[in-house]
Amino acid sequence: MATSKTKTKTRAKTKKNLVIVESPSKAKTIEKYLGRNYKVVASKGHIRDLPKSQMGVDVDNDYEPHYISIRGKGDTIKELKKDAKNAKRVYLASDPDREGEAIAWHLSHLLNLDPEEKNRVVFNEITKDTVKNAFKQPRDIDMDLVDAQQARRVLDRLVGYSISPILWKKVKKGLSAGRVQSVALALIIKREEEIKAFQPVEYWSIDSEFQKGRQKFAASFYGIHGKKAGLKDNDAVQEILKQIDQKANFNITDVVRKERRRMPQPPFTTSTMQQVANRQLNYRTRKTMMAAQQLYEGINIGKGGSVGLITYMRTDSTRIAHIAKQEASKYIHEEYGAEYAAVKPVKGKLPEGAQDAHEAVRPTSVYRTPAEMKQYLTNDQFRLYQLIWNRFVASQMTAEVSDTMTVTIDQNDVQFRANGSKTKFAGFTKVYKGAAEKDNVLPDLNVDDTVKMVKNDPQQHFTQPPARYSEANLIHALEENGVGRPSTYAPTLDTIQRRNYVKLESRRFVPTELGEIVNGVIVDFFPDIENIEFTAGLEEKLDGIEKGSEEWVKVVDEFFKPFSTEVKKAEDNMEKIKIKDEAAGFDCDICGAPMVIKMGRYGKFYACSRFPDCRNTKAIVKEIGVICPKCHKGQIIERKSKRNRVFYGCSRFPDCDFVSWDKPIGRDCPKDGHFLVEKKVKGGKQVVCPNGDYEEDVQK
Repeated sequence: MATSKTKTKTRAKTKKNLVIVESPSKAKTIEKYLGRNYKVVASKGHIRDLPKSQMGVDVDNDYEPHYISIRGKGDTIKELKKDAKNAKRVYLASDPDREGEAIAWHLSHLLNLDPEEKNRVVFNEITKDTVKNAFKQPRDIDMDLVDAQQARRVLDRLVGYSISPILWKKVKKGLSAGRVQSVALALIIKREEEIKAFQPVEYWSIDSEFQKGRQKFAASFYGIHGKKAGLKDNDAVQEILKQIDQKANFNITDVVRKERRRMPQPPFTTSTMQQVANRQLNYRTRKTMMAAQQLYEGINIGKGGSVGLITYMRTDSTRIAHIAKQEASKYIHEEYGAEYAAVKPVKGKLPEGAQDAHEAVRPTSVYRTPAEMKQYLTNDQFRLYQLIWNRFVASQMTAEVSDTMTVTIDQNDVQFRANGSKTKFAGFTKVYKGAAEKDNVLPDLNVDDTVKMVKNDPQQHFTQPPARYSEANLIHALEENGVGRPSTYAPTLDTIQRRNYVKLESRRFVPTELGEIVNGVIVDFFPDIENIEFTAGLEEKLDGIEKGSEEWVKVVDEFFKPFSTEVKKAEDNMEKIKIKDEAAGFDCDICGAPMVIKMGRYGKFYACSRFPDCRNTKAIVKEIGVICPKCHKGQIIERKSKRNRVFYGCSRFPDCDFVSWDKPIGRDCPKDGHFLVEKKVKGGKQVVCPNGDYEEDVQK
């Protein structure tokens, strides 16, 4: 018995290996894989950063950053130090990118870890085998990665903390400017200027319907005398219609039959994932990244325990690990047949300046299908996982093959064209159904056949201005121009909205008056900051630091010396910008003075013109012309949630607490008397009863 007690005591004193990751959910997943000899804890992101109250960068001493512990992280730091002191060995397993490397470096300093000891562990996916293998090959902290992150942080701090005080002094308190955000704002404003300057041009089309036997098919005017021709006005249309006899036969003069092969797209990068999720799922960039983070860090899948369902979600590469290709090929052979498995899967073209540090975003195992995982996922997680899984599997499949047919129809030297296609082999669209094109089958037509014109439909059109940027379009534009990197897109879009420099209308970015003022200041006094080529070049230098070909202090110095001259010039020469108040059209209900519309940090609001003697203010609300269905006294007004989502509430709040995500329309349900609302549905809007007993046809 004594021997048994001694063994128990010895086991209790055995020190464990400590693993530090970034998030608690990731910690839980990894601890299950590593077993009882490991304790896994979370730093909950960064633990040290530059101070908020001052620049924190010594520009006279090689831009030495002054790091301090982040406020609120005291208890976490205390626990980490305690755990590290009692640990057999400490491993730093933060995310496998610049940011993660910097977190590991800060932790090693804070915990006084031996710099000679290899304690950095990285993995691209959180699965049992990958994690265990990673711990067999720990490495040193990569100082090139750390320096690249540090250079970005220092540059952003120098820009923000140099320009912001000028904006406070010359424009308005509370304003700020950033490096990548300024380029995003400039792109949005430039697009708005193009829209305002756009002059529509009239043009016409003639869509016709022809018939052979009993089969009807569509064709459109192509040209005359065998050459393509445009129709600039109705007179041109009438000239064409005069040349043809609708009652007479038309001749088939040319038939071109081809086989078209359409290749799948490569698996997702961060940028393409954000863009497709925005377009197909209507996910905001922040929502996409939140769901992707959860899928990466680990989902409890019942008996299988917690497992990461996708690879690391911050990447600009379309590269795929050989083992993942093999598994996908095996799955495709089993589920669809050998003819669907690509021998040489499609390879994506890397964007300019891509780091190619990680694989593409893909499922960690294709055998964890969306259908099987659905029961363990939230709706948001499931829809994104399905998108990632479908895109990856499709990328490893063969092309879609279609038979196409282009037919030229002629009468009196006036030509019409008809295009048809029919899928011969589904290929990758067997999985990625959203990419499948609808068949448009033409009758069996041959040269010298005759057809009848059933009707024609001349239509007037006008050229359209370029569309405003959606989140997907803006991310694509930033990536295409080499501005920002995978980890920066979501916070960039979030920042310019929080600062009220832009707003979203119908899912498109519109610059605010405040945004235009700030952009004007930056264009006039800091042209390099909003210059796309300059910012892209700076990104390339940051990539050079990561590769070890650039020295971070030199890169920062080359930027800051001319920039500091611009700052001094702006301080001396910039005139104070007065944002004029607008008349509100009604009087203050406290003192009777006229109310005005003022520009605030978060947008426009009503204020008394006698400020500061009278401090009466009111929010500017949009009435929709409907009486509150609850209190029958107040007006229904449009409001916005903290996440900028529109909802509807009573103007008498807090006396009346009526709220609705859907827009009340001022009518009651004919079935149960409940108020009716207008919901946005695919294809338009629909009037429904919230109780679900009544609905009206969709209004397009």
